[in-house]
Amino acid sequence: MASAEQIELNAPHAPTEKAFEAFEVVERTIKTEILKSRRDWDKHEPRMWSRASGISDDDLVAFTIRSDLVECRSAPTSYGSIILGKIRLPAVRDEEGEGFIHVRIHDPPNRGIEDVLFHSLFTDEGNPDEDGRPTTWRAIQTTSTPLEFFNE
Repeated sequence: MASAEQIELNAPHAPTEKAFEAFEVVERTIKTEILKSRRDWDKHEPRMWSRASGISDDDLVAFTIRSDLVECRSAPTSYGSIILGKIRLPAVRDEEGEGFIHVRIHDPPNRGIEDVLFHSLFTDEGNPDEDGRPTTWRAIQTTSTPLEFFNE
């Protein structure tokens, strides 16, 4: 499995046609994983998805890749390409502004996009206290949150 030290991501950029196509392959899975993550986190740490509180599941995942994938980064690996995407959640607009999720997908080598796989969603457990425990939880990012490598 890759780590931030082992890969060299390209600079953040607008999605290319190939990125749109790759994310469209896993769009349904991304939506399913968002709802699964929300339910799982709500059981033990509801602050993770707090920006979506009061938003129905249907509204939360009412995005389309062509309209709402706003930024990408990628890096080659020995086992294909890692592709990161920043996807707008149109239903999330609060005092912090628009809401985005960061998604990691994987494109294995030599087969085109039909074998693209969902890898993970970025859920940030940040700002550790003196004991190393997180003090903030964030699944929905802001416009200014950089699209960085994550391994979840």
